[in-house]
Amino acid sequence: MKWLENMNNAIDYIENNLQEKMDYEKVAQAACCSVYHFQRMFSFMTNIPLSEYVRRRKMTLAAFELQNSDIKIIDLALKYGYDSPESFTRAFQLLHGITPTTARKLGTSIKAYPRISFQITIKGDSEMNYRVVQKQAFQVYGIERIFDTKDGENLKEIPKFWTELMDKGEYDKLAKSANYPSSLNAVCGYREMNGTKFPYMVCSLKTPLSDTTDYTVVDVPAATWAIFVNEPHGIEDTSKETQALIARVYTDWLPTSNYDLIPGYEFEMYYDTFDGKCYEEAWYRVIPKR
Repeated sequence: MKWLENMNNAIDYIENNLQEKMDYEKVAQAACCSVYHFQRMFSFMTNIPLSEYVRRRKMTLAAFELQNSDIKIIDLALKYGYDSPESFTRAFQLLHGITPTTARKLGTSIKAYPRISFQITIKGDSEMNYRVVQKQAFQVYGIERIFDTKDGENLKEIPKFWTELMDKGEYDKLAKSANYPSSLNAVCGYREMNGTKFPYMVCSLKTPLSDTTDYTVVDVPAATWAIFVNEPHGIEDTSKETQALIARVYTDWLPTSNYDLIPGYEFEMYYDTFDGKCYEEAWYRVIPKR
């Protein structure tokens, strides 16, 4: 399948360039997608950030070389793209638990992380609830901030962003600005940018009743959307259930569907039910595979 071929092409690029500073834009190009989407797909499918996989592979090969050659540590650091022996030693020790000098000793235990490959597996998992719909252009408005996928920074900073908005009362203010009752109580959206950075917005759907004063307004073009929904659950499980839903889009649906994702816009919708539970939707722009 083309999708699997593209993902494995990206792994080929990574493996062929472990002795340099990794160019994540070229990695994504090998997979025929954006940096943002490739890093999300990779992390959901492997359960580790892309930058961590690269670091593990570099340190695995470096450890093999230490134990099987007389190469100097400073030369090994430069070979694997580190600016100094000190930064290389920190990365090495973080993974192996010992210094490069200690790793040279006969009988020293080191860790090895093998190259990964992508393939389709039959898991017998539960069904996925989704629909594909045509939607006219619409607008969202809210509070936007720029995040960076480099070294998985966005995974740490986005939760902090939500906490900040909650603590300062900005989230409640945004919810009230909609001026109409709804079971939809939160929306967050992503937009594409060049490179590893992207805008992330905590937002509301704009209607004639919305008060958009002091908020960023974004035009979302007409498109075909694949909309995935999970089962109702307790509010305490929201983060876990949302991440599980998105992971299944990338690992279960995308590899075998007749659609490709269109970069540019992506939404998570958070709803309340009448019995005190909640559920989520994940929205993706799609196009039939050529």
